[in-house]
Amino acid sequence: MLYVVLFFLLFSLLLYVMLGGADFGAGIVELFASRKNRPHTRDIIYRVIGPVWEANHIWLIIMLVILWVAFPAYFNIMVVYLHIPLTLVLLGITIRGVAFVFRHYDAVIDQSQFWYNWLFRIGSFITPVFLGLSFGALISGKIITLEAYPDSNFYDFFIHPWLNLFGLLVGLFYAALCAFLAATLLIGESEGVARNHFSKSSAIFTITLVLLGFVLLFYGYLNDIKFVRDFIENPIAILSVVISGILLFPLWKFIRAQRRIASRNMAGIQVVLILFAAIVTHFPYFIITADKEISLLENMAPQATITNLGWMLIIGGAVILPGLFHLMKSFKMIKVLEKS
Repeated sequence: MLYVVLFFLLFSLLLYVMLGGADFGAGIVELFASRKNRPHTRDIIYRVIGPVWEANHIWLIIMLVILWVAFPAYFNIMVVYLHIPLTLVLLGITIRGVAFVFRHYDAVIDQSQFWYNWLFRIGSFITPVFLGLSFGALISGKIITLEAYPDSNFYDFFIHPWLNLFGLLVGLFYAALCAFLAATLLIGESEGVARNHFSKSSAIFTITLVLLGFVLLFYGYLNDIKFVRDFIENPIAILSVVISGILLFPLWKFIRAQRRIASRNMAGIQVVLILFAAIVTHFPYFIITADKEISLLENMAPQATITNLGWMLIIGGAVILPGLFHLMKSFKMIKVLEKS
């Protein structure tokens, strides 16, 4: 059952990066839209993500529950040493969710709409940045544990591991990935001027994503970040990056041609390749502290717990996945079989 649990953990991660990422990215696209493009951007975003924005976070919940139940040692390091950025992530999710609802359903149209709009946009930007900061802290080798460094201070334990340039670059990279996903998705949900706008936004965020990726790897290599060095030296990870780079050419072509389905599918493939490269680099050692690497499989829950969790995930998946498919199909969000 361990493989079942790992499958659901990685599958939930993929879906949250893609669906939750596109959710956050919609607000980022609106944030960087020009004043004339913001009205149609806001209306289309509400129509597209309105039915599913709450459902997207179920994958984050599933990931956290799996880590908490099956891999408590890993979960403990996350919630203890990264409690500040993770709290800010939850705050960002809450703020943007409240603003998203109230800017559409507030009965009074007044100055509060201005604040609702900006809270949604800023919340959509800072939330993936703090998610990236948290992941950057896990792989940067800057986390120090109380057991290994008992004389360190609060800043060394709880702030420095995530509040640094490497973590910021990872956060900006994930925010750019979210915006790229959202802009590409919105090409297929719009027409006319709006469609041209999203096509240009998708192209811009694609370039931004590639540049940030190169800067991130270059900075990590120069500063001897172990994860980055292992990434560069891993032939499978490099092969994934090469394939991703080759696929940028048809992706760029599809975006310029405003191909609804082809660009969306190619964007999904890009995310899968990026995630696969990151995971294969250090699996199962996803935490790199200042003194050691910590395996996801260290100090796991008892086998009985893993078995019960595996069965619950199978049963829950059989209930949740068809329901999610029906929800997205009902609102015409699944267009894989369409021609254009």
